[in-house]
Amino acid sequence: MKKAELVLVPSPGIGHLASMMELAKLLVDRDDRVSITVIIIRLALDSKISRYTESLTASSKSTRIQFIDLPSDKTNTSNDHPSKFVTSLIESEKPHVKEFVSKLITQSELNPNPPRLACFVLDMFCTGMIDVANEFGVPSYIYFTSSAAFLGFQFHMQDLHDKQEVDLTELKDVDAEFEIPTLVNPLPVKVFPSVMLSKDTLPVVLYHVRRFREAKGIILNTFEEVELHAVKCLSNGENPAVYPVGPILNLKGDVHDVGSDGSNSYRDIMLWLDDQPPSSVVFLCFGSMGSFSVDQVKEIAWALEHSGHRFLWSLRKPPSEGKIDFLVDHAYQQEVFPDGFLDRTAKIGKVIGWAPQVDVLAHPSIKEFISHCGWNSILESVWFGVPLATWPMYAEQQFNAFEVVVELGLAVEIKMDYRREFLIGNETILGAKEIERGIKSGMEHDGHKLKRLKELSEKSRKAMMEGGSSSSSLSRLIKDMIIAGDNVHVPRNN
Repeated sequence: MKKAELVLVPSPGIGHLASMMELAKLLVDRDDRVSITVIIIRLALDSKISRYTESLTASSKSTRIQFIDLPSDKTNTSNDHPSKFVTSLIESEKPHVKEFVSKLITQSELNPNPPRLACFVLDMFCTGMIDVANEFGVPSYIYFTSSAAFLGFQFHMQDLHDKQEVDLTELKDVDAEFEIPTLVNPLPVKVFPSVMLSKDTLPVVLYHVRRFREAKGIILNTFEEVELHAVKCLSNGENPAVYPVGPILNLKGDVHDVGSDGSNSYRDIMLWLDDQPPSSVVFLCFGSMGSFSVDQVKEIAWALEHSGHRFLWSLRKPPSEGKIDFLVDHAYQQEVFPDGFLDRTAKIGKVIGWAPQVDVLAHPSIKEFISHCGWNSILESVWFGVPLATWPMYAEQQFNAFEVVVELGLAVEIKMDYRREFLIGNETILGAKEIERGIKSGMEHDGHKLKRLKELSEKSRKAMMEGGSSSSSLSRLIKDMIIAGDNVHVPRNN
């Protein structure tokens, strides 16, 4: 039996590593021939990574996943945009990754039936590592954790830019729409990602998109039934092969989620939900980097109170102005909220810091999910059949909000083009009435949207089952990886 060794390189940060680990587990569980080495580039300030990998090692049933820890002493002292900093960091780590992979090959050759180095699987922000894979003579696959439609958007806009048909940096304040092949509806500029409209960050985005085209294939965390049009457009023979293998989710719960403040917090949250009536609670959660100013917090609080609905609100403190830092939980001091808010809403609401999002969405008391529209959160919403209300903040989340509201008809809008710009202290404040309108609209989701959501929820689960679309795509991916590995010669290093 021919064995294949895959080298996985996630971007720095717990979120990227966790998602790629779910992919790794899928691969080794599917095929006994597959072994995986995960090279972890760990930032100096990110102490969560070590705890996470230790917990994975302790709980893992597979001996075919190993970790190589590659600590980096680099910090973002210049406060560059994260995309620029990570791209620069990955470039600087290429010699170290090459060294580790060379040792891996040498060690494996001592075994009687060694696995063959088959390919690199790279996070969408680690495309610079394609150069390392090329040095070993093996192909690269990109793990793309956004939607298929967004990948098509990036390809199309890069193509227009390179043909000098459009200057993206001149579009920021333009009221215009673009026809995107992977979308049925025209896309307004107001929901373009900020990084694609900025002279500072656009070159980095275009660099990665161009390198996507060099990959042997692109692994998509989506499933055909939810993005059939986009997947078909991408499978036109002009792009690398695409493999929709999702939804790739961690469904085992977040009791031990890194960043939680202990099992008591988890227990308190779940017990509170147990006491609520079925389909009665609106859940607000805005991701690991989602935070608001005190003024915006007050408007949200007023909206929740006036809506009269029960709520579970995951509230995070913003980082220091002008600095990149990990978010910390609020101390819930009385002055953060309108006077008396916590007392008046004590019987219908609960404000928390860290939230075990998967377990909360799986709870029968949840009726609506107000989200920042990270693609992973959207997939979780679909999986559990929880109606979504969109409040995007950064990255590609405005695009995602457009996709689920306009393109897919699955969500209601609170503010589709809301932005909390990176390293900018001021922010647009949404008023309480606008927020309250979104809350009520989501809690009273129309029958058509709810029916479609329930249908896609069932299809998302079937896609992952044997014979399902994503399961079949995963089998095709592994077959292609192993065949590719058989057809390459790994050069020896001097």
